[in-house]
Amino acid sequence: MARGFSKAIITGNLTRDPELRNTPNGASVCSFSVAVNRSFRDSSGTQQETVSFIDCAAWGKAGEIIAQYAKKGTGILVSGRLDQRSWEDKTTGQKRSRVEVVVEDFNFLGGTNQDGGNSGSSFGGEAAFASSDGASYGGDASAEVVPEDIPDKPIDLGEIPF
Repeated sequence: MARGFSKAIITGNLTRDPELRNTPNGASVCSFSVAVNRSFRDSSGTQQETVSFIDCAAWGKAGEIIAQYAKKGTGILVSGRLDQRSWEDKTTGQKRSRVEVVVEDFNFLGGTNQDGGNSGSSFGGEAAFASSDGASYGGDASAEVVPEDIPDKPIDLGEIPF
């Protein structure tokens, strides 16, 4: 049987301030919603706009960072997996469910911070990778790219010791 795959990448703005809480076993989780705008032309050629509201949950350190630095209106790029939660509503007895993005990686987008620098930052997957001999290569995922560091000619992949 084939194994399933779930990946979502969204970019938009927070619709409300993030809510950070702790589970009974001490894990922290941050809940927030992202508004994703889409423009298109309908069959008559009229420009239309729609907005989708996507619920997200960020666990651990990622959630703590989002709760600390983001607020309603903050631009964010989120990638993660889709997850469906189901429960029974205690007041009505109806079964309810929700699909949300479980955040694996995120970047804050746009704007400037108090120091005058760009507030775009990153958190998530490992920037470094390991070769078969156990040596690691790569660096900090949030390291700033300096245009002077970009080579003028293509890199010969034979030079990289994999």
